[in-house]
Amino acid sequence: MLKTPSGKPRARSISIPFDGIPGPNNAITDVSGVLVGYHTLISGEGALVVGKGPVRTGVTVILPRPHDQLPLPCFAGFHSLNGNGEMTGVLWIEESGELQWPIGLTNTHSCGLVRDSIIKWVVRHHPEHVVDGILPVAAETFDGELNDINGFHVTDEHVFAAINSAASGAIELGSVGGGTGMICYDFKGGSGTSSRIVEILGKSYVVGVYVQANFGLRSDLVIAGIPVGKHMKGGEIRSKGKGSVIAAVATDAPLLPHQISRLCRRVSLGLARTGTFGSDGSGDIFLGFSTVNPTEFSDGLFMSISLHNEQLDSLFEAVVQATEEAVIDSMISNENMTGANDTTAYAVDHAILGQFLG
Repeated sequence: MLKTPSGKPRARSISIPFDGIPGPNNAITDVSGVLVGYHTLISGEGALVVGKGPVRTGVTVILPRPHDQLPLPCFAGFHSLNGNGEMTGVLWIEESGELQWPIGLTNTHSCGLVRDSIIKWVVRHHPEHVVDGILPVAAETFDGELNDINGFHVTDEHVFAAINSAASGAIELGSVGGGTGMICYDFKGGSGTSSRIVEILGKSYVVGVYVQANFGLRSDLVIAGIPVGKHMKGGEIRSKGKGSVIAAVATDAPLLPHQISRLCRRVSLGLARTGTFGSDGSGDIFLGFSTVNPTEFSDGLFMSISLHNEQLDSLFEAVVQATEEAVIDSMISNENMTGANDTTAYAVDHAILGQFLG
């Protein structure tokens, strides 16, 4: 929980306080069966030449179940705080309450390719399940300040590599996968995750949140309740709120689709703890799923279990807490990055931040 697999410090390593009890990896992969995979693309430097670079992008995939269980749907829901962005497949999720297949995260202009690549992967590995077509989830945030976004550098093979390498356990954070070229509160942002363990009616459940954080103005940034962004000036790239944030919420609590959508709405409150107000230019879209109730998706009648609505408060709180920490981790577990036209996104200076946090 203090460092990423490559040794980058996480927010807890510099004593930023957070509420709640995290899981062993403090990651969405603490929800049993959930896997995460990345492919990161970093090459070139200097002036932007469309089609050549510099390249600062990639793709992230989240598997709601292990590879061999992917055909089995999960109950799912979603919520859009602000719709200036794209997440494919959500109309069917809203209609059916079901989610199947890997969830892809990438840059804005590669979103369609990632969606199509997921279909190609399913055709290769689960052909019996594509007779009537599939509608996978792919989502995006904009990395055009640092990346040759119009060069279309993400390919099928990169998506396949991310899916095939998806694993449980600790997750690399910051400038990796789809988060590689992202900016958060005008600091270097990108990929972040966190989890919480809650107890309901004597049983423990896990809630995990994964974010691709690419939103916010520096002056709005709040960490541990302190408006640090007003005092940590310099190096800003964006003059207005834009960029977007995608969040995935996973849990092993037994929930129905409408209850999962209620969890997704609480992502907004976790983001608000970090200072954002949800600007017009930011696409803030959240997907959620539960990994239990695998047997109800069968022919004919079925039965499923779920928590009563009155038991959901601790799950709501867990989503808020994990979202806040995931966003902060996306900045803390990061380094300066120079990309297209020598534009530099600066990482949060831990020492200076520590002065404000005491």
